[in-house]
Amino acid sequence: MSTAVSPLAPTDVPEMPAVAGVRLATAAAGIRYKGRTDVLLAVLGEGTSVAGVFTTSRCPSAPVEWCRARLKRGQARALVVNSGNANAFTGKTGRQATALTASIAARAVGCKPDEVFLASTGVIGEPLDASKFDGVLGTLAQNAADDGWIDAAKAIMTTDTFPKVATARVKLGKATVTISGMAKGAGMIAPDMATMLAFVFTDAPVAAGALQSLLKTGVQDTFNAVTIDGDTSTSDTLLAFATGAAKEAPRITRAGDPRLKAFAKAFNAILADLSEQVARDGEGARKLVEIVVEGATSKQSARRIAMSVANSPLVKTAIAGEDANWGRVVMAVGKAGEPANRDKLSISFNGIRVAWKGARDPAYDEAEVSAAMKNPKIQIRIALGLGQGRDRVLTCDLTKEYVAINGDYRS
Repeated sequence: MSTAVSPLAPTDVPEMPAVAGVRLATAAAGIRYKGRTDVLLAVLGEGTSVAGVFTTSRCPSAPVEWCRARLKRGQARALVVNSGNANAFTGKTGRQATALTASIAARAVGCKPDEVFLASTGVIGEPLDASKFDGVLGTLAQNAADDGWIDAAKAIMTTDTFPKVATARVKLGKATVTISGMAKGAGMIAPDMATMLAFVFTDAPVAAGALQSLLKTGVQDTFNAVTIDGDTSTSDTLLAFATGAAKEAPRITRAGDPRLKAFAKAFNAILADLSEQVARDGEGARKLVEIVVEGATSKQSARRIAMSVANSPLVKTAIAGEDANWGRVVMAVGKAGEPANRDKLSISFNGIRVAWKGARDPAYDEAEVSAAMKNPKIQIRIALGLGQGRDRVLTCDLTKEYVAINGDYRS
């Protein structure tokens, strides 16, 4: 884990309020590194509903498979997250580790193993010694408290340079409910109906089906619109828990309930906040990059073009070098395999149009653009002039530090 905090880290960390029905605790179990917290236990009140989306990788981790199989029940009493070891590509041993972890946690919390949800992050291919949780989870269950959100977010970090948290309070009926979340992720980031590791908790009484619908919709333009390096993890997991402990809040059983409108907006804002923090903490990042594609034949086409640009090493290294090299953007648009017309294309960097109608903009000023490229946030706006489709994705630049981090990740 890097010791230098990303220059793009948020300057303000929110005060994280208690969420009724959620208690947290962390410990150092020695999963990979000595002397640092690497396990999180969240104890959830009885009646907590759960929803989740996971990696689309065809080589998912054992914890992902465990959670998928138990999501149908829609009920949760505990969440166990460890860092340092992804428990992925570990075969039968990995499946046994998840079963043992869930059993230890269930005994500690006083629930069934099928009510325990798991997530692991870290090195792929190394067996996870789940016996290290024995005793640790029991102590955590006894010590769990309704604060400690920052410590919890730190415990799940790997190459992250800062803990990622977000919170909101919103009206649901006549009651005020809380939504709080945490995430981790800095590399191997290219979600697809999933995320890195992220966990959202609310005391609102939202049934599992409605929560799943909210999550599936909300992830599309938040976590699924972020890429660091174009690589989708084996472990991507986003879980949402609704304890129902908010007093006087109406029970919501369907996502279309009009009373859920303000809640859904706040819920999506939490997802957007956390996903942007992931982009800001991209491994070695020095620039937050927003790519806006408009005038496409459809939103889907705009997304594919935006991702083509966002995942281009040539575009990302140009931004790292503060070079407004629109030629590389043209290349990435052209290779996306989506409708595009060279002679209708225009490109802007931070509001300065550099290319127009298939050529350099007549008013192009190198000094003006070079000054704009020194900003910590860069927006690339691509206008295709073909239709009404529009989309937006977030990424970061690609620096030498990214290579350094990943060159010795297992060391």
